[in-house]
Amino acid sequence: MDAKAIHRGETGYPARLEALVDPPSPLWIRGDWTPGRRAVGVVGARAATARGFDVARTFGSELAAAGVDIISGGALGIDAAAHRGALDVADRHPGVGHTVAVMGTGIDIAYPERNAQMFEEIVASGGALVSQFAPGEQPRRHTFPARNAVIAGLADLVVVVEAGLASGTIHTVRAMQKLGRPVAALPGSHGTDALLLDGVTAVAGVADVLEMLEGRSPAPPDLPDDPLAVKLYAALDGVPRDVGELAYRAGLAVGTCAAMVVDLELGGLAARAAGGRYLRLR
Repeated sequence: MDAKAIHRGETGYPARLEALVDPPSPLWIRGDWTPGRRAVGVVGARAATARGFDVARTFGSELAAAGVDIISGGALGIDAAAHRGALDVADRHPGVGHTVAVMGTGIDIAYPERNAQMFEEIVASGGALVSQFAPGEQPRRHTFPARNAVIAGLADLVVVVEAGLASGTIHTVRAMQKLGRPVAALPGSHGTDALLLDGVTAVAGVADVLEMLEGRSPAPPDLPDDPLAVKLYAALDGVPRDVGELAYRAGLAVGTCAAMVVDLELGGLAARAAGGRYLRLR
């Protein structure tokens, strides 16, 4: 096993981890990865939908192409898709963008075993496998919340792509909030919609995430010319609402509202939440 144990204060120890209340020491690292200027955690459900998987892979790919390190947990679903997106870029442009899998086991244990080949590709591409657990440590209930705290520690910003209401992803979100670091979420799943109601920033794509990395809010919208569409936009807010409620708030016919809200969605002003409801994206 070509892994090394790095203690706090030693060369190669990721500086971002120093912000944690109890930074892991030693930290086991396999790979020649050197932390980049920017890092984004892309996380979410193991039982991801096809949409969630595609979005996570796109985020991993486009952020890596922009020179951002992709941090995730090496799990099935959203994690694996984000890693794969970054690996797509590494295959085409060696040295551009890296991905780091933070393990909930010892560095020598491929968990889940299905991702063993992906872990080897991550190391070979210039990324790394990282763990706070000693070699031989098996996955246990307590190791994954601890793993999620390290994901937060390594990331400047975390994006939640898709999650259930009881998702372990919430541990990563809470760890980011304790660090005072930004969290973003994509509308459309019960877990991410709940995060949006809790004040997390809604994002529609990679451009929004890059804006947040620079300390800016996502760009303000270009409002439609149709005054009825503007009324509907004004009726939208951060609470997911069904078409009937939006029609009532905007003073529009339900049929008119149903057609217009789709136009607002296509224009990047609204987002479809779980259950066919809509919320304001900007």
